[in-house]
Amino acid sequence: MKNNSYAPYIEALEELKQNSSYRYIKDIKQDGKYIILDGKKLLNFSSNDYLGISNDFTLRNEFLKEYTENGGKISNPSARLLCGTSPVYLEMEKFLANLFDKERALIFNSGYHGNVGIYSSLVDSNDVVFVDRLNHASIIDGIRLSGAKIIPYRHLDYDDLRQKLYRYRKNHKKAIISSESLFSMDGDIADINKLADLKEEFNTLLIIDEAHSFGVYGNGAGICKEQNALRRTDLILATFGKAVGSYGAFVAGSEVLINYLVNFARSFIFSTTLPEISVAFSHYALEKRILKDNTLQNKLFDINTHFRKSLKTFKILGESYIAPVLIGENARTVELSNHLIKNGFYILPIRYPTVAKNTARLRISLNSSLDISDTDKLTECLNSFEH
Repeated sequence: MKNNSYAPYIEALEELKQNSSYRYIKDIKQDGKYIILDGKKLLNFSSNDYLGISNDFTLRNEFLKEYTENGGKISNPSARLLCGTSPVYLEMEKFLANLFDKERALIFNSGYHGNVGIYSSLVDSNDVVFVDRLNHASIIDGIRLSGAKIIPYRHLDYDDLRQKLYRYRKNHKKAIISSESLFSMDGDIADINKLADLKEEFNTLLIIDEAHSFGVYGNGAGICKEQNALRRTDLILATFGKAVGSYGAFVAGSEVLINYLVNFARSFIFSTTLPEISVAFSHYALEKRILKDNTLQNKLFDINTHFRKSLKTFKILGESYIAPVLIGENARTVELSNHLIKNGFYILPIRYPTVAKNTARLRISLNSSLDISDTDKLTECLNSFEH
């Protein structure tokens, strides 16, 4: 008898292909600000390396020389609560707590590990989490694991959030308001103080995901710092895998909440710790480049301002260096992406379910490795596309 157990999976994949939503892993190589794809050199407008740190070979070589001379380890193969810790982790956590004006910080293996660990441990089926409708999938997955009720509010609509807090907060023991600071697919920015006002009015925790803003805004400390809202935010999560050009993540907050996560966040407790060299490099990059002055950040802001003013033929969402060009239809978005790749620009289509249906877009990600002349070439190519 023929085994048809794969049939539902094959059908699902075929449906993705028919809807221009099929994903696959590309065979690419990174070369500074370029991507090598099928032997062709393309300007990379799809990276989250916003400050170009991963392409800073001078910084890398200086770090490796100092790290190896001091006997630095490559890895620490154990969970933190067993023997997978060292002064490298503890010093970094103290550094991050001071940077965010918090009592403690805790390193996680990734932003996904962090969000899943935070939400799955802080709330349960008696509780409720109010989430911006465009929050990252890792936040939603963590809440689902907890069993807490999820109440989405309209994106950046604090009146809608207030109405939902008024309606639902009283029915639950614990409550959290959750938002990203810089939204990764729309490039727009939350008002943290408005969220903090509602948190205080309705007695909730406020958790902000700074994954895409840490290292750039607020002199490197993020949007909570830029908006003078650090002390009003209970937990701040951020990653090293974007503007810091490294790998891993952390959460900063009060002694009570960090101790709680150490004891209840399963993605922290049961994971082999992040490689020690990654933590050490993140610390080094922050001190030696990112927080030293605002040179890289100012270059990025200048590139963003110029690009947004120059592009007239398409609508750009948001206001940040994440500059999504809204197209709408999946097939048309893929067609435009292919046009750009053909002409020397590595820019990928973003489609449902990453974004809502009929809101497919090109996620143009600007970074400090690029120059204004690079964005001018991109603008010319976009303007030449018939739409």
